[in-house]
Amino acid sequence: MSGMLLRLACTAAVAAQAALAPVPAVAAPVPPRSASQLLTDLQRLYRETEKATETYNGTSEKLTRQRAEVRRLDGELAHARLELTDSRGDAGRLAREQYQNSSAFSPYVRLLLARDPQRALDEGHVIGRLASERARTLDRLTGAEKRADTVARAARKALDTQETLADRQKRDRDGVTARLRDVERMLAALTPAQLTEVNQLEQDGVTAAQNRLASSGALGPNRPASAAGTRALSFAMDQIGKPYEWGAVGPSSYDCSGLTSRAWARAGTPIPRTSQEQWATLRRIPLTSLRPGDLVIYFPEATHVAMYVGNGKVVQAPRTGDHVKISPIAANPILGAVRPDAPPRRL
Repeated sequence: MSGMLLRLACTAAVAAQAALAPVPAVAAPVPPRSASQLLTDLQRLYRETEKATETYNGTSEKLTRQRAEVRRLDGELAHARLELTDSRGDAGRLAREQYQNSSAFSPYVRLLLARDPQRALDEGHVIGRLASERARTLDRLTGAEKRADTVARAARKALDTQETLADRQKRDRDGVTARLRDVERMLAALTPAQLTEVNQLEQDGVTAAQNRLASSGALGPNRPASAAGTRALSFAMDQIGKPYEWGAVGPSSYDCSGLTSRAWARAGTPIPRTSQEQWATLRRIPLTSLRPGDLVIYFPEATHVAMYVGNGKVVQAPRTGDHVKISPIAANPILGAVRPDAPPRRL
């Protein structure tokens, strides 16, 4: 059988088998997902996005500090190398002088043979001073070489760390971008009716959580803000209406910790950039002691932060697609609160 006929026969056999094969059952229609299921998934995506954003912010801060350290070490290395060059020049000069003034007789023999012993003694004193200067120059040269070598190693290590952080920042940025695409795809898949239902369900959940918190007595009475707290809160309130943007610290857009860190910096009290660092380093306070300007931290991983306004409200940059606004304090699960202008925590 020719090759062509063989191929045709095989094709026919395959076609016959396909014709005799049982027809697969039509897949059962997927039941529509409830609004609560959609909201759960959407909130999970928002939370993952914010966690990725704060990780990116933390890496960016470390990279900024590392770049400053590399610049500092580069300057120190340049100074050390200049110092080494000067020391080598001095050592070379003394070596030439020693060669030019060399003699077959030691200073002691010259003293014994001298016609003028006093002059010989004076010359010996000069020779002693030159020897001491030569020793000091060699010490400087040795120290300068060691210092230049030490600084060079530190600079190379710092540069390696910077490159590692830059790579990590890129991976973190890609992670945020992927999470944002997930959110966008899910929102695009919702009908207007579903979106309205999900938003209403979320609002009902926030209202219920706020009522539970208020009735528990956990918030305590209203308290006056400190002077710095007043300045920080005033700045944050002036940003209301500006869009949320991950990684942004103003002036036209913010993410959650970008808003709080910039507000307190403007109040004259710089604080860490990320919500995790704010929770880890600032003085923790009970919710009953909250006063305007204090920071409220959310979720077990401390991935969101807002600023307390008073009367159970916070000002915050909530999430992508939203804008800086005033919200109930219970808009997200509360982890705790910190006070930026209190003495720092003892770690």
